[in-house]
Amino acid sequence: MNFGTEIPFVTHLGFALELFEGGASALGYTPLPEHLNSFAVTHGGVCMTLLDVAMALAARSVQKEMGAITIEMKTSFMRPASGDGSRLTAKGRLLHRTATLAFTEATLYDAKGQACAHATGTFKYVKRLATGARSVNPLTAPVSTVSTD
Repeated sequence: MNFGTEIPFVTHLGFALELFEGGASALGYTPLPEHLNSFAVTHGGVCMTLLDVAMALAARSVQKEMGAITIEMKTSFMRPASGDGSRLTAKGRLLHRTATLAFTEATLYDAKGQACAHATGTFKYVKRLATGARSVNPLTAPVSTVSTD
C-alpha cells in the first residue's frame, strides 16, 4: 500500500501503511533500538509522529488527491509503548470534515492490543499547486538551505 506521496521521515522510521480508505487508516511499526528513550520504551516523539500520520491519512482517505496539514494535535499517553521489538499499530479515524478542515482521532496499540496513547487532531485540506498545463507540485516541500553567514 502507498501513502500517495513520499514522506521521507515516515520512510526513515519504517511505518507501513495497512489501511487507507473510507475515513479510516492503520499503520504498523516496529520500533528500532535508536527509536527508544532512556527507559527503553518507544520515544514519545515517535509515538506522536505515528498518531499524527494515522490521523492525516484518515483525513486524506476520503479525498486522496488532497494533502492534510496538521493544525493542532493533543496526545494522551496511557502506558509505555514497548521497546522490545514487538509491533505497534496506530489506527486513525475521521470524525467530521468540512470543505477545508478534518477532525480526527487515532489510538496507538501495542502487540497485545492495549491502548498506549490516544490523540485528537485538526487538519487543513490543501490542494497540490498547479505548475503548468499538465503538472502539479507534489505534496513534498522543496529542500532549501539556510545560510548562517
